[in-house]
Amino acid sequence: MTPADEYLLRLCLTGDVMTGRGVDQILPHPGDPALHERYVRDARDYVRLAEAENGPIPAPVDPAYIWGDALPTLRSADARIVNLETSITRHDRPWPGKGIHYRMHPSNTSCLSAAGLSCCSLANNHVLDWGRPGLLETLDSLDRAGLAHAGAGRNAAEASALRVLDAPGKGRVLVLAAGSETSGIPPAWQANAAEAGVHLLDDLSPATAARLARSVLSVSEPDDVTVISIHWGNNWGYEIPREQIDFAHRLADEGVDIVHGHSSHHPKAIEWRRQCLILYGCGDFVTDYEGIGGHEAYRPALSIAHLVRVQMQPRRLVRVELAPFRLRRMRLEPAPESDARWLAGRLDRESTRFGTRVTLQSDGMLRVQPQ
Repeated sequence: MTPADEYLLRLCLTGDVMTGRGVDQILPHPGDPALHERYVRDARDYVRLAEAENGPIPAPVDPAYIWGDALPTLRSADARIVNLETSITRHDRPWPGKGIHYRMHPSNTSCLSAAGLSCCSLANNHVLDWGRPGLLETLDSLDRAGLAHAGAGRNAAEASALRVLDAPGKGRVLVLAAGSETSGIPPAWQANAAEAGVHLLDDLSPATAARLARSVLSVSEPDDVTVISIHWGNNWGYEIPREQIDFAHRLADEGVDIVHGHSSHHPKAIEWRRQCLILYGCGDFVTDYEGIGGHEAYRPALSIAHLVRVQMQPRRLVRVELAPFRLRRMRLEPAPESDARWLAGRLDRESTRFGTRVTLQSDGMLRVQPQ
C-alpha cells in the first residue's frame, strides 16, 4: 500500500454468494440434505458432482474454506458487499411451486463471518425459498452474527431501510438494496406493513430509479459513498435490456456512486458513467454449481471480486480492478492466466459499447477504465 492509498476508501463487491445446498453439506454443521427439486433430492449429490469434476473435498471443512485464496482480497477492502442468495434456516417447508430452494444451517453462519462481510443484500429470488419463517430465521441468524443486511426485513420499512457502513477515518458507505421481478422474485414476496419480505420494486422505470436514488442521497453526507444494490435480469446471456440501462443511467445521473447489479450467473458489462460505476451483472462468486454442465460457453466456474477505490475529498472514483478467481472443489482459487485473459476479452467486448475498457494487467488483475 502506498501513502496515497491511506486516503482512499476501498470497496469489494461480489455477485451471488450461495452457501446453501451442497456448500452447506461440506461445512461443519450440515442441515437436512432433503431437497424438493425435480431431478435432485439430496443436497449431497451436488458435492458428489463437484468431486467428480475436480477431486475430493475434505469435508467437514473449516468455515473459511469456501473463500480460499480470495480471503486476502476480501480483507484488503474497507467494506465488503455481497448478494447473499440463500436462506439461513432449519425450516422444512419450501415455498410452494418453486423449483429450487436454497438453505444453509444457522450454525454455519460462521462461514460468512470468516470473510468479514460488511453487508449482505437479501433482495433476491432465494431468500424466501423456505417461506416467511425461513426469512425470519435468516434475519435473526445474521443479526446474532453481527452481519449487516439490506433489502429484506420483518416489514416493508425494514426491508427498504438504508444500511450505513462505517469506514473509520475514511467516511461511510450507504447501501440500499432492492429487487426486480425480472430476476424471478415472486410478487408475493414483497414486504408490507404487516408481513416480512423483500424490498421489491414496482418497475424499472426512470421515475422509480430517481425515487430510489433520492431516498439515499437525501440523507448522504459529503464523505459518504452511495451504493444501490439491485437484483435484476436473467441468469444467462450478455444482453442488457434497455430498461435496465435507462434505470442505471438515471441512478448515475442523480448522483449515485455505484450501481451493484447481480442475478446473472456470469459477469456482464461494466460501465463507467461520469463518476458512477455501473456493474450490470457481477456473476456468481460462491456456489455449489461445480460439475453441472450446460452453460460451458460462459465459463461459470470463474468468479470476480470487484475492487473499487474512491478518493474522498473531493469524492471520485479513482481506480476499478477485478480480481479473477476459479471455483474448484467448492473453494476459490486464482484463475489461471488463460481464464483471466478470456474474462478480460469477454468483458472488454461487452463493455466497449458503454465507453468502458477492460484490460488484463501484468499482475493478473483486470483494469476497468473509461475510454
